[in-house]
Amino acid sequence: MTLRAGPIKLAVIAGEESGDLLGVDLVSALKRKSGRAVELTGVGGHHLEAEGLHSLFLGEEIALMGVSAILKDLPKLIRRIGETARAIVAARPDCLVTIDSPEFSLRVARKVRALAPGIPIIHYVCPSVWAWRPSRAKAMRPYVDEILCLLPFEPEALQKLDGPSGTFVGHRLSSEPNILRAAAAHLEYPQSTDEGPRTLLMLPGSRRGEVKRLIEPFGETAGHLAAMGRDFRILLPTVPHVAPMVEAAVATWPVRPEIILDKDRKWQAFAEADAALACSGTVALELALARIPSAICYKTDFIATALIPLITVWSAALPNLIADWPVVPEHFNQFVRPGYLARLINQLWCDTPLRAAQMAGFAEVARGLETDEPAGEIAAGVVLRHIAKGD
Repeated sequence: MTLRAGPIKLAVIAGEESGDLLGVDLVSALKRKSGRAVELTGVGGHHLEAEGLHSLFLGEEIALMGVSAILKDLPKLIRRIGETARAIVAARPDCLVTIDSPEFSLRVARKVRALAPGIPIIHYVCPSVWAWRPSRAKAMRPYVDEILCLLPFEPEALQKLDGPSGTFVGHRLSSEPNILRAAAAHLEYPQSTDEGPRTLLMLPGSRRGEVKRLIEPFGETAGHLAAMGRDFRILLPTVPHVAPMVEAAVATWPVRPEIILDKDRKWQAFAEADAALACSGTVALELALARIPSAICYKTDFIATALIPLITVWSAALPNLIADWPVVPEHFNQFVRPGYLARLINQLWCDTPLRAAQMAGFAEVARGLETDEPAGEIAAGVVLRHIAKGD
């Protein structure tokens, strides 16, 4: 593989912080593999900005969740899509890497392909075409050259759906040091059978809508556990923009949680937890890899609820999809029932067959995400291959 002389010019689009971190991981690996500097253009957060990106606008503007949120900001999104595509084409990068946020980034990719067909385009994080709207896979083929997949079953799913080729790179969480430390703590000290104090980790989400819909049933679950006579504490990591909402909601709980904003303390809480009650999302995979028995919940907004019949996948929890069996119980909408959740948690934080089954499933999940190289290294190899083809 031969590259032209000089720095690598990389265009990148990352909205969510998770995408920003994937971008930094990729940039670092590109530098190591190529031995060259990487010049960045596009959209990202403070992690990519620390690598030299002068973001066209705040990446959080495109970090939208839910159909209603997208519709609300649609005029601004349309304007940003055009601005971003034109800026990328003007920068004449060696490659464009769009990271997650498909409703925005893939529309930019399509415009860039139309304006500058010679720029290789790689999308990082496979859209969930295996879960709903499978026709999106084939629709991406004209303007996406390859997809970097986080989950082991995704390349085959793309092939079956006649989508772009996919490469499984692994998931950065499988090598996250904080998660590995938490897992080591839980594997070294398995749960005892006694009735002593327990620690419940609560993760009601990082978006206002998620917290608004889940914080009340989570509090009622704590109330049921207290009424059952259990001795426990609650650790509740959150983020600054929803912290006031959380603090107001927990003020009347029978067991007042320790609200955690510090990231180091968050990971310490992962190591201390006996079980977790969490909002559905990437955190389900974090908990599985950290070996924390958990129950996953979600309440959809009214538009997303109407779209539920279009979902084709059998589970929304990544640990379940990776292991291919129901490792983690899921509770949606009217099935987020505090009395049920309390009894489930009471089984998960003791030495029970249910806890043992989850722990065995978590080991399968970890094995399913194993790769020969770290995700960033594999991703960088794909990017360099496409750049070399274009030189």
